[in-house]
Amino acid sequence: MSDIFKTHIAKFAQISDDQFGQIIKFFDTRQAAKKENLLEEGEICRHHFFVLQGLLRKFFINEKGTEQTTEFAIETWWLTDNYAYENQLATEFYIQAVEKSTILYITSENQRKLLEEFPVMERYFRFVYQRAYAAAQKRIQFLFSFSKEEFYFQAARNHPEFIQRVPQYLIASYLGFTPEYLSEIRKKLLS
Repeated sequence: MSDIFKTHIAKFAQISDDQFGQIIKFFDTRQAAKKENLLEEGEICRHHFFVLQGLLRKFFINEKGTEQTTEFAIETWWLTDNYAYENQLATEFYIQAVEKSTILYITSENQRKLLEEFPVMERYFRFVYQRAYAAAQKRIQFLFSFSKEEFYFQAARNHPEFIQRVPQYLIASYLGFTPEYLSEIRKKLLS
């Protein structure tokens, strides 16, 4: 499984096999059961998660008591509450395994030590954060540019495998729909 991470690093930074052998020691691996929470509201956010296999989501519970999904992470994607992680604060989010998942994770203390010992990883994490930021900007643009129906159609057109993989009630939560409304939209798409 660590080969998945090594391949991902190689997309952004040059490291030797010996360096990777040292880098991987800063991380831990764990299995997460379907619907298992890796982080809960009110906890100090101590980990940055890298999905080796599976699917995670980040959500909060809004004032109506409804779960509002803000992000997903599939294989080779990172996920955390960035603000709480960087500042070692209590989070307002939950991170949950949508599927049985295998996760690589690092603590903020280990990440600091990693970056001191292997400056090349600064480049890697810079690219990771840039891509995450670009994805967030794109989502905001879609939210302001498209109707809810158009937003879903764009997602279905651009990421059909993702739409098929994620349970529909979670897609609805991410898009700000009720599951019933999403069903109506999907019927329109199929007709």
